[in-house]
Amino acid sequence: MFKALMICAIIGMAAALPVAPASDDVHAEVGVLKSDVRADGFDTALETSNHISQAASGDVHGNIHGNFGWISPEGTHVTLTYVADENGYQPSGELLPTPHPIPEAIARSLEWIASHPSAPEHGVHH
Repeated sequence: MFKALMICAIIGMAAALPVAPASDDVHAEVGVLKSDVRADGFDTALETSNHISQAASGDVHGNIHGNFGWISPEGTHVTLTYVADENGYQPSGELLPTPHPIPEAIARSLEWIASHPSAPEHGVHH
């Protein structure tokens, strides 16, 4: 029953999606396509006539550095760069959301807490 409900929900969402207007993107052509896979890593690059681009390089340890970009519907050139390594996927770019700065009063409180550790409780056994 649950599967049937999920399938109906997915079909309903797909039917409700707006139809994208026709664009020249379907006629885009690949201008640059490079792929060099070696035992010690790889390098790839892609550029299309509609200003979509991608480049990446990786090493034998699985570390990858790359970027990709496109022109937004508003005409803004969007570029994202990333690193994927032992610390995970780390994207960066002007359009990515960033955390708000920590308010000064909270930053001072955190500094005070760090500089005044609590005393160990006596009689508590773990």
